[in-house]
Amino acid sequence: MSTIDPQAASLREIAEQSNAWPFEEARKIVARLARKPKDEVIFETGYGPSGLPHIGTFGEVARTTMVRHAFRVLTDDKVKTRLIAFSDDMDGLRKVPDNVPNKELLAHHLGKPLTRVPDPFGTHPSFGAHNNARLRAFLDHFGFDYEFMSSTECYMSGRFDKALLTVLARFDKVMAIMLPSLREERAATYSPFLPIDPETGIVLQVPVIAHDAAAGTITYEHPDTKTPVTTPVTGGRAKLQWKPDWAMRWLALGIDYEMAGKDLIDSVKLSGEICRALGGTPPEGFNYELFLDEHGQKISKSKGNGLTIDEWLRYASPESLSLFMYQNPKSAKRLYFDVIPRAVDEYQQFLEAYPKQDVKQRLSNPVWHIHAGNPPKPDMPITFQLLLTLVSSSNAENAETLWGFIGRYRPGVTPATHPKLDALVGYAINYYRDFVAPTKRFRDPTDSERVALTDLRDALSNLAAGASAEEIQNVVYEIGRREPFLDTKKPAKDGRPGVSLDWFNMLYQVLLGQEKGPRFGSFVAVYGLKNTVDMIDGALARSA
Repeated sequence: MSTIDPQAASLREIAEQSNAWPFEEARKIVARLARKPKDEVIFETGYGPSGLPHIGTFGEVARTTMVRHAFRVLTDDKVKTRLIAFSDDMDGLRKVPDNVPNKELLAHHLGKPLTRVPDPFGTHPSFGAHNNARLRAFLDHFGFDYEFMSSTECYMSGRFDKALLTVLARFDKVMAIMLPSLREERAATYSPFLPIDPETGIVLQVPVIAHDAAAGTITYEHPDTKTPVTTPVTGGRAKLQWKPDWAMRWLALGIDYEMAGKDLIDSVKLSGEICRALGGTPPEGFNYELFLDEHGQKISKSKGNGLTIDEWLRYASPESLSLFMYQNPKSAKRLYFDVIPRAVDEYQQFLEAYPKQDVKQRLSNPVWHIHAGNPPKPDMPITFQLLLTLVSSSNAENAETLWGFIGRYRPGVTPATHPKLDALVGYAINYYRDFVAPTKRFRDPTDSERVALTDLRDALSNLAAGASAEEIQNVVYEIGRREPFLDTKKPAKDGRPGVSLDWFNMLYQVLLGQEKGPRFGSFVAVYGLKNTVDMIDGALARSA
């Protein structure tokens, strides 16, 4: 965790008025403490390890961490905080995920707690342990300050015993809350407790025919023998259905803040009612919108649709992912490969704006929240979109070629002086190979476009070798100031008709085989005037 600014008092006063969503959330916790003071505030995020961790899982931790830091600012860092990353690895495996090897191995263990299911990857003692390790490795990679907690360990160690006995003592109250939310058929056999078969290890979905709070036991009918079986609810010999389980966990761990997806709004309400029935206070939180795949479908761990954590990091920086998580958490967003370039460049834009802002503006800048109040200095001379276009135009699939262009455009800039740019070069090459190259489609210019391209070629040929990006852009703009590219609705600064995006889109479609690109003058400045002229000649010859 970062240290809070020494001028925290003035920072706090501004933060108290900030409309940045992490501060809005943190103020809920401050109000909670005012109603019920305590020495420590506990944040929680939940993870269901039935599938591999996905970006949505990371997003919940990243966003909660932002709220945690905002709370520390609002309280001058005088209240101890903890963040628990909780894994529901005691849940039974309901179906075999689509994105794992050795599916037949898992099929033989359906119904067992995830920590008793063999690891199909063969690297850990169980499937739950494997997925937990994947989650922890990623959270560690990002430097999150958190405590990992396993549901299995909490149940087996007795940590949940006291809260489980409270649920048993208030069995009827819990049932009264849950039954109205269930279909008639399910309500007829529902029990908040799920016994675990001592022989098969399966989490049994069976009705409880008796419960004894004094003895701490439940009695159920064994599904095979049809004989009554009595078992303690403690020591990992039973677990709770997930909504009562969530409420019990809030009580047992003293959770003060937990956010959840929009699809869990009703579940949060029910678990909150159960928590109050158990004598606890539900945590503060909010419901974020869900991430969608390229088809607009909800991302699912078991389906493996959408992006994985590793995939994003193959194409972009961790900071760009954090920005994506920060922005508009209550709006549904597509989480697919095509959102990456924009996220990378927007992060850099926010970083470059930060030093020029006052404190109030900085507290609304995403990079303040991404970097816990201490963002790095901006030092990225080239945008990601420009790098992608360079790779596309030169078919350069090695970093050395790209660095040749960069070094000519920005003398003195090298991989050694700009390691983050060097990483960006690698991301751009990966992205080009996987997404741009397979979809490149050059279109032929129309007759009027051929004339315009020829004029552009001649104009660029007459520019001095050291022409700036702005000088080149002005030339490109003037050549495009003709039909059919005139934009009479948006006049230029000189009052004459402007140039529509159709002109620039045509340049990218005809010359580079892609729909859009960066500022064309900047691209030419990096790529080189002669290279650009040759590229235009090639396009004209190709379509002759």
